[in-house]
Amino acid sequence: MQRRKFIKDTLTGLPLLFLTPTLLASCGKDDENINPNGKTVVVIGGGISGLAAAKKLKEKGFTVIVLEAQEKVGGRMRTDRSLGVAFDEGASWIHGPNGNPITNLVSQSGANTFLTSDDSVEVFDTNGTAYSDTVLTNAENQFESALNAVRNAGTQTQSFQSVFNSLYPTQANNRLWKYMLSAFLEFNTGGDISKLSSKFFDDDEEYNGEDVIITNGYDKITDFLAQGLDIRLNTRVTGIDYSNTKVNITANGSNIEADYVIVSVPLGVLKNNAITFAPALPADKISAITKTNMGNVNKFLLVWNTAFWDTNLQYIGYTPDTKGKFNYFLNVKKFTPANALMTFAFGDYATTTESMSDNDIVNEIMLHLKSIYGNSIPNPTNLLRTKWGQNINSYGAYSYATNGTTTADFDTLAKSVNSRVFFAGEHTNREYRGTVHGAYLSGLREADKIIDLL
Repeated sequence: MQRRKFIKDTLTGLPLLFLTPTLLASCGKDDENINPNGKTVVVIGGGISGLAAAKKLKEKGFTVIVLEAQEKVGGRMRTDRSLGVAFDEGASWIHGPNGNPITNLVSQSGANTFLTSDDSVEVFDTNGTAYSDTVLTNAENQFESALNAVRNAGTQTQSFQSVFNSLYPTQANNRLWKYMLSAFLEFNTGGDISKLSSKFFDDDEEYNGEDVIITNGYDKITDFLAQGLDIRLNTRVTGIDYSNTKVNITANGSNIEADYVIVSVPLGVLKNNAITFAPALPADKISAITKTNMGNVNKFLLVWNTAFWDTNLQYIGYTPDTKGKFNYFLNVKKFTPANALMTFAFGDYATTTESMSDNDIVNEIMLHLKSIYGNSIPNPTNLLRTKWGQNINSYGAYSYATNGTTTADFDTLAKSVNSRVFFAGEHTNREYRGTVHGAYLSGLREADKIIDLL
């Protein structure tokens, strides 16, 4: 799913492994001028941002300890292989592979990729009738214009939905438009349009090229980055005291001392005050944490004994009355042997699904599929699902700009405190927030900040 399906200029022709040197080169000192003198860095969070920072700092000679609350590294890059297919619970795509640092990690880590095509899609209405290419093309062109119109008319305090409804009152309850608002915009940003900023919903940057999907598990990349690092699993940090020269980190009731600490937990963890800071964080940092928001997107993998859908399609769209409700299907059989579809819940409906039973989920999804393929299709044999909103290690899927925020708030989230407490994660990368590459680059950025202190 392209990060900017309608407003990016997709450039082709660049080789897949092309990398932008200025992004990957160290911003810090030359190696001969780096002397850590035994300094210790504790990295809180074993997601890709924390691992990127830890790996770079270790290579520069620092003593690095990674504290990870979960039973394995990866953070929101988690892969479930229990059904014989790699179900990535979080990240699945590399958004814009040309120049993207994650592309280089693919070849190093043994991850496999599949080049996606957003044009390989058929969209169906509730009566099972497919929308014509002409109708879809016209609607998508109008949608692109609507995005620009909302951005131009919006203000810092207004939500996308409020501005959109005022500009396009006849489209607010149109099923095809609700499909585009959720499967395109809410999927892209993570936030429900009722909470999404009308002004800053898409002011971040993107790389070029058709997106690729990891087919054998995104955790291949984080497992690769974790090699050789001192990682302490099942270690939950609850306090950071930076009132003295050394930083004291409380984890599992014990204390660890460090010269520097990198806090690479998701924004949702900070918003829920899962970690206590002493002294309290600066007012501007607290304000940015409060004002920015954590979105929710949930994923559902369904497996059958045989495929009943058009296996040549890559995506299947559906336009239900309820926005964000199982309206977008990824044909997993397109790039694996599995007879499987993956569908999604976006925006507020993603949160609704978390209180639904597995049977309820399957029944609702099958109502949509039966509308398309008929009542005789079988129920799936297995289901895997996510509940990111309830996950205490993230409290959501990824960050987004909500009404009341500005782009500057994401820069504030990235600011270090007293040159001892540093912050990494996709929510700290204004240019590439909400992405794997944004998280990765933020880890390298914070490592460079520490290196530059020597």
